[in-house]
Amino acid sequence: MLVQARLERFTRWLLVAAAVVLASCATPATEAQRPKNVIVLFADGVAATQLEFGRYSSRALRNAGFAITDTVLAQGHMGLLATHPHGAFATDSAAAATAMSTGVKTTNGAVGVGPDGKPVRTAAEYAKAAGKRIGLVTTAEIYDASPAAFSVHALQRGNSTAIVDQYLAFEPDVMLGGGSDHFLPEGRPGGKRKDGRDVIAAFASKGYTVARSAAELSAARGPRLLGLFSDDAMDNEIDRAATSQPSFADMVAAALRSLENSPQGFFLFAENENTDTAGHRNDAAALMRDLWAFDAGVQVALEFQKRHPDTLILVTGDHETGGLSITYALRDLRDITSRNRFYSGDTQLKLLSGITMSLDKVQATLGRTPTSAELDRLLATHFPGFRLDDDLRESILQRRPLERNQWDIVRNALGRMVARQTGVYWGTAGHTTEPVVVGAMGPGAERFRGYRDNTDFARILHGVFGAR
Repeated sequence: MLVQARLERFTRWLLVAAAVVLASCATPATEAQRPKNVIVLFADGVAATQLEFGRYSSRALRNAGFAITDTVLAQGHMGLLATHPHGAFATDSAAAATAMSTGVKTTNGAVGVGPDGKPVRTAAEYAKAAGKRIGLVTTAEIYDASPAAFSVHALQRGNSTAIVDQYLAFEPDVMLGGGSDHFLPEGRPGGKRKDGRDVIAAFASKGYTVARSAAELSAARGPRLLGLFSDDAMDNEIDRAATSQPSFADMVAAALRSLENSPQGFFLFAENENTDTAGHRNDAAALMRDLWAFDAGVQVALEFQKRHPDTLILVTGDHETGGLSITYALRDLRDITSRNRFYSGDTQLKLLSGITMSLDKVQATLGRTPTSAELDRLLATHFPGFRLDDDLRESILQRRPLERNQWDIVRNALGRMVARQTGVYWGTAGHTTEPVVVGAMGPGAERFRGYRDNTDFARILHGVFGAR
C-alpha cells in the first residue's frame, strides 16, 4: 500500500510538472517576458561538442574568450532541444528549422509545411503579425532551408526560385547572404532563373538598397536592404576574401543597423551555415574558424543588447553534423600501448591552425580525380606538417569511400588525415541525433530553459511575440 501511495503521488507530480511545461510553451509571454526585439543566432550543424571546440581552441590559439559560452551560456539561461523530424530519428536542416519556426514536426526536406504538405505559420509570419520588421541573414544561399523555413513555405527545400518569389511577396526588410543565382535570369552571369525575371531589380523597385560586396554593405543605409554576395553559398571563413564577401559579423551588424529604429521592434534570424558545411566535409580547420566567425556575430548582437536591453538573444542550432569527437588516439598502428598514444591538446591545435584552405576549396582546386603528385603539391602548401597515409591516398585515387556513412571521398579522406594527427575525429559525413543547445539572454530568456523538443522552441518564441 505504501509503495502504491508513493507511486500515485509521483504520478500526480509528473502530471503537474508536464502541465507546467506545456503551459509555459503554450501561453503568451507576460509583459515582463516580452522583448521588443528578438535575435535568433543560428549555428547550423552545431551542438555542445562544437561549442566546446570553439571555446577551447579560441583560448588556446588566440588567447581570446568565446562569447557564446563565456557570456550567453554562463550568464544567461540554457536549454537542450531534441531534433528528430516526422517519421525519422535523424533530421535534415529543413525539417529541424521548420519545427523550430512553426512548432510542427515535418518530413525531411520540407520547408514551412506540415507532413501533409499544408503551410503552417512561420516565426517570421508571427513576428510580422505583431508589427515587427523582419531580417534574414545567412552564409548559405538566402533561399536555403533554414532562413526559408523561418519565413516562407515550400514542399521541398530545393524549390529555390519559388522561395525567392515568396520573399518578394513577403518582403522581409533585410536579406543578406549568398544565392544571387535564383534572383537572376539565365543569360546573366551566374543566373539560373528560367522565367527571364530579374528579381534583384524587382526588390530595388520596392525601395531596397542592394549590396553585392563587403564595401557596398558597409556603405548601405536605409530601412530595406538586400545583400547578395555570391552566386551560391558564401565562402568558409578560412577562404573568405574580405574585399569581396563580408564576414558573418559584418552582416549581423548591417542587419541591426537597418532594423534598429523599428517602432514595434524586429525579428532577426541570422545563420552561419558554414559550420554545417564544415561538418559535412569533416573539415576541422574550417569548422574552427567558422565557429570563431559565428561567435564574432554573437558579440555584435550582445553589444547591441547592451544599448537595447529590451532585446532577447537566442543562440542555438538545428542539429549536430559530423559526429565530431575530439579524443586521444594512437600515433600509428605499430604499437597499441599507451606509449604510442597522444592526447589532443594545444600542440595538435597549433598544427590544425596551420591549415590555410578549406576542404571545399581543395576539392575545387584538385577536381574529383586528382593525381598523387597534385595531392602532394597542394598538401605541402596548405597543410604543412601533415602526411597522407597510404590507405587514404588509395581511397582518393581509386574513388573508393572509406565508410558507408562517409561518401564525400576526397574531402572525407583528407578529414581523416587531419584527424589521425590532431585527434579531431568524425563519425559521419551526415547529421546525428545529438540534442542542440539553446542559450538565451534578455526578456523572456528563462522560458527556454530545460530539456525540450525543438517544436517547443517555436511555441515559446510565438508566445514571446504575443501569440496565443
